[in-house]
Amino acid sequence: MIRTFGTLVLGSAMILSLIADAGAWTERDVNRSGLYGTLTLPETPNPVRAALILSGSGPTDRNGNNPAGSNDSLKLLAHGLAAEGIASLRVDKRGIAASAEAATREDDLRIETYVSDAVAWLDFLRGELAQSRLFVIGHSEGALIATLAARRTDVAGLILVAGAGESADRIIARQLAAGGVPEGLQAASWRIAERLRAGQLVTDVPADLLSLYRPSVQNYLMSWLSLDPVAELAKARGAVLIVQGTTDLQILPEDARRLASARPDAKLVLIDGMNHVLKEAPLDRRANLNTYIKSDLPLAPELLPAITEFIRGL
Repeated sequence: MIRTFGTLVLGSAMILSLIADAGAWTERDVNRSGLYGTLTLPETPNPVRAALILSGSGPTDRNGNNPAGSNDSLKLLAHGLAAEGIASLRVDKRGIAASAEAATREDDLRIETYVSDAVAWLDFLRGELAQSRLFVIGHSEGALIATLAARRTDVAGLILVAGAGESADRIIARQLAAGGVPEGLQAASWRIAERLRAGQLVTDVPADLLSLYRPSVQNYLMSWLSLDPVAELAKARGAVLIVQGTTDLQILPEDARRLASARPDAKLVLIDGMNHVLKEAPLDRRANLNTYIKSDLPLAPELLPAITEFIRGL
């Protein structure tokens, strides 16, 4: 079931027609200054719409996978778009997967690093598909990167999938609580985040929190924690689609509603039963997380029609 807001209305007939019109596609690896991605092209003489797909936080690669497991969520998204005649470029972030050798020192990494890379990839896509209208799709932390990139360059549309609606310190606090982390560590995490937001490096990080707040990542966190996704979206260019699953354990429908409040013209779609890796899943934590390592599971069926309708409608 899809719940719709604004003017976006999807029905079963439209979904079936989209599937019936599915076409063939090809893809090839591309390289830009040591950064790597996959360009997926529908088999049409000149695709008129193309999207840059940005992955989420941590060691997540162009396909939506990380060392903990593969779900192929972004790969499936790219292939689904191509079958509907929409080209895409999905990329490995600087320092991740095939782009590992392009890494900066972790101490030197800032969120602006990823934003600049996204803008450069959009320029690359313009060169490859000069006549196409460009969109940028950001998943999870990639939604914020996409938003910031859309402030610096022209895009026809901005598509935020499972994007946070609060600053990162609040998201971290929510996720630690939901994961059952002891209250003492939750309190310590909040204190550390407050100091980082104030621009202060923190040396007394508990061992159990070093994966989050190790010294070498604190400069990046300071560049990230100060950003309010709602305020940034209010300043972004292009039409906006916000998509959120109702069984996402990491980002909530309330986040999507906060983002939508920044742009009265935004289209908001809540997809019942879709989780953070864009698969159908229950709210039960164990069963939900099990889908994170299931690359053979398809995307939630309403996701592609929502994105395709938005892109085609502009």
